[in-house]
Amino acid sequence: MRSTSSTVGQVWHQVISTQPIPATAVVVGAAIAALLVVLIRDVWVVARNVVTIAHEGGHALVALLARRKLRGIRLHSDTSGVTLSRGKPTGPGMVATAAAGYVAPSLLGLGCAALLAFGHITALLWLTVLVLIAMLTQIRNAYGVASILITAAIVFMVSWFTNAQVQAAFAYAFMWFLVLGGIRPVWELQRTRSRGRARDSDADQLAKLTGLPGFFWIMVFGVVGLGVLVLTAVWLLPLTSWFAHRSG
Repeated sequence: MRSTSSTVGQVWHQVISTQPIPATAVVVGAAIAALLVVLIRDVWVVARNVVTIAHEGGHALVALLARRKLRGIRLHSDTSGVTLSRGKPTGPGMVATAAAGYVAPSLLGLGCAALLAFGHITALLWLTVLVLIAMLTQIRNAYGVASILITAAIVFMVSWFTNAQVQAAFAYAFMWFLVLGGIRPVWELQRTRSRGRARDSDADQLAKLTGLPGFFWIMVFGVVGLGVLVLTAVWLLPLTSWFAHRSG
């Protein structure tokens, strides 16, 4: 019992404690790696599942905050997903629920950046696992369960079996992937809509709910994503100091 209690205490202490901020090279390298994942199509089609998890999780969280009854989440092998909730079909709660999906990955990435800025690398990894486990209770199809379990297993193995340097690099890459990966689906959505498809998308549902055109909502999603990217870069990348050092 003492050994178990001691282990639990050590883990808890590590989770709530802070870790050293990695070198700028690690932060920049993680950003470049995440950008390549987003840009390389064959890699993106697999990694996009993580963005879909964040997207549907955003719908689910806001639905609960709006006091709607969550009926379940389904994740599909084509990286699409759907979150079903029951409640008033119109009004601010429904608008907020519909608007949450495309901005969720970027805003989640911003939250991760805040944790990393204060050195909470281990806390970020463990919170990610806990959120995924909580989300698992609402998944209603086999592929969705597999996606959540695989993602949670990868994050857990990194947090449990690797050293601090690997954890830091992974945490920053994960954060950058959410920030950068939150932008590409917005562009993909508009490209699909311009071809006359995806007329039941979140943007088009918002158009029906608010009377504002779907393209307006695409712009909102895009502005949020780009704004988060700029804020995160300014926050975490000491470019001014770097240029000053180089010029000196």
